[in-house]
Amino acid sequence: MVFIGMDHGTTGISFCILSDEGDVIEVFKIGREESKKGLVSVTDELTKRVDLNTVKLMAITYAMGDGISQIMPTEKVTDRGILSINGAGKVTGGGTSVFDELEQMDIPSVMIPGLHKDSTSLNELFRAAYSHQASPEKVSISYNAVKETGWSNFIVADISSNSVDILIEDGKIKGAIDACLGAMGVVHGPLDLEMIRDIDENNASANGCFSHAGAIKIAGIDGKVANMKDQLLENYCQGDENAKLAIDTLIMTVAMEIAGLDVVCENEIEGIVLTGSIGSATEPFDFQDEINRYFKNKYELKVISKESGAIGAAQIAMDVYNGGKEILGIEVNI
Repeated sequence: MVFIGMDHGTTGISFCILSDEGDVIEVFKIGREESKKGLVSVTDELTKRVDLNTVKLMAITYAMGDGISQIMPTEKVTDRGILSINGAGKVTGGGTSVFDELEQMDIPSVMIPGLHKDSTSLNELFRAAYSHQASPEKVSISYNAVKETGWSNFIVADISSNSVDILIEDGKIKGAIDACLGAMGVVHGPLDLEMIRDIDENNASANGCFSHAGAIKIAGIDGKVANMKDQLLENYCQGDENAKLAIDTLIMTVAMEIAGLDVVCENEIEGIVLTGSIGSATEPFDFQDEINRYFKNKYELKVISKESGAIGAAQIAMDVYNGGKEILGIEVNI
């Protein structure tokens, strides 16, 4: 018998298969573009790895997750648990096709909510300040971080195509800073004055600006989201000055955001958890060492798997199946 977790990521959809004992059996990823074009089937990929009749529960993350505020059975969730797909970054349709397949497979599943103004589990100040703070996979990433560290008061820094930092206090998510609000990721980032002017003058869309406001803006890179990180790192390795400036700027903004969350934490921070394709990177630069230049050994730093979103979702599925009533302060309603 197994549990499955799904991470609806920017460049692809990842799955983790977890044993009854909580051990990771396998993690695999389906590319968004490949899924959209019908080149890969999640049904085929799952059935060749596991007998679907042995799946006790699957936990799913999808898009912004702003249509729900509790962990709920998928069949009880309307509109895939989202208010709108607009303004959510680059849309390829790959994630939707995977979701549609999962619905047809009839695997028992629950959906994990995002963090937003209607999330009663969050601190009211964060809810008042921001309509949206993080998509559902940030919840599963945070849960995996708790499992890996045993900490109750810490900050999770998930750095990849976008950057989202999450504050956990007393074992519950207090709040988070979304990619469109604070630190740069590789692709996404906050809208500055120049971009706002471009939007007002109808030279660009807000979503288009958001999807080009990360490190790629500084490095002068454009193209498919799935290729941008590799291009940025390739340019960095070749000594491109703009690529180095882009990476250095990204790291600075992440450090600023983490420091800001520390300030509003009422308890002493036990450490910082780093994850994501950039946050867990050791080559061509060591992200942990680079960001510690700002922290000056103030925090204990812990790097967890870049697949923490899928792993954490599977861990949520296991604990919900075994009777868990809340996850990081989020109510389970099944």
